[in-house]
Amino acid sequence: MRRTATRKAVAKLLPFLILMYIVAFLDRSNIGSAKQALHADIGLSDAVFAFGAGVFFIGYALFEVPSNLILYRVGAKRWMTRIMITWGLVSSAMMFTTGETSFIALRMLLGVAEAGFFPGIMLYLTFWFPERERTRVLGIFYFGYPLAMTFGNPLSGALLGLHGIFGLAGWQWMFLLEGGLAVVMGCLTYFVLPDGPSDVSWLTIREKQALATILDREASGKTVGHGHGFGALLTSGKLLQFLALYTVMQVASYGVVFYLPEQVSSILHEQIGFRVGVVSGLPWACAIVATLVATRLVHRYAAPRMGVLLCLAAAATGLFVSGQEAGVLSILGLCLAAAGVVAVQAIFWNFPLAHFSGVQAAGAIALINAIGNLGGFAAPNIRSYASHLWETPVAGLYAVALAGLIGLAIAAFLPRAPRVAPDPIA
Repeated sequence: MRRTATRKAVAKLLPFLILMYIVAFLDRSNIGSAKQALHADIGLSDAVFAFGAGVFFIGYALFEVPSNLILYRVGAKRWMTRIMITWGLVSSAMMFTTGETSFIALRMLLGVAEAGFFPGIMLYLTFWFPERERTRVLGIFYFGYPLAMTFGNPLSGALLGLHGIFGLAGWQWMFLLEGGLAVVMGCLTYFVLPDGPSDVSWLTIREKQALATILDREASGKTVGHGHGFGALLTSGKLLQFLALYTVMQVASYGVVFYLPEQVSSILHEQIGFRVGVVSGLPWACAIVATLVATRLVHRYAAPRMGVLLCLAAAATGLFVSGQEAGVLSILGLCLAAAGVVAVQAIFWNFPLAHFSGVQAAGAIALINAIGNLGGFAAPNIRSYASHLWETPVAGLYAVALAGLIGLAIAAFLPRAPRVAPDPIA
């Protein structure tokens, strides 16, 4: 019964959740495609771009925990609807950027509006899927990340080609239309996303009971030894380890995301547009395949720690190789780096989701994502500082690659596999 119920949940929920994630990642990362245009049209410097790209995560971090606790209390449907509509409106408002101050302020506000989205989805998955199913489910859900970049880069490049229509610049059209997509998705969320298994008619009573039994058993097992409340969470040593690892993972990840279109533009020796966007999508297409393969192997051999280690090693190696002055080799390096930074996150979340439950899970997921995503603030600033210090963009790549090596050292102390509760209900 449990397997039947989870198969139905995957089919009914995952396609829409992936679409939500695609839109979310597109709206936070599309400034990478607009970088050259913003520099030409409003005089945005590299340093200000780096700060504005990263300041999103400051606003994100400040409101992450309260947002997830609210979702835990009021339900996913209403709170996710609110999040998506508000971030879509702010993302569209990026078209009104006129200079450094407005750029930084709107990026900060975008982070505030989107706060709670990703940890809310992670918490939502714990309402539906037992631990033994989550590696596979997370692997499917994380397709949204590379799919957003695979199709988002060509889309953003094409929208930049609307320059001059109705007097708007191409980058203004890009922000307006991609932000508007989030507003539409937010409206759909209220009607499509159920709060939990008890709210749906497509599960039988026996299937609902089977899910409730295993999820309750897992939740009761997780509270043993580290208390039940949010306060007890703050004394958890495992939480600190998860925070440190996720932070360096995000430094590597956003060190790729925010600069990949510009790096491809440099390799191809042409301005960012549709062709650069298509080539920029290739590394993320590789990431889709890598995530599918890596999560299936981790699930089959119950080896999440080894999966994390191999993916971090791939990310660091790929970043290093992409800095070599050879077109094809550099693109291959970007493919390896993108594969590593995406697949490692789908595997990583198995550890905190297996360790915490209930209000602790809501708080832990939010804290890990909030503080860890400050790595997204650090990444562009680290790249910008290192590149200027050594007067070569390769130095910025190597600095970000170092984050992957630090992650390897931290991940070596993860447990071999997350604890999984007995599951007599099939």
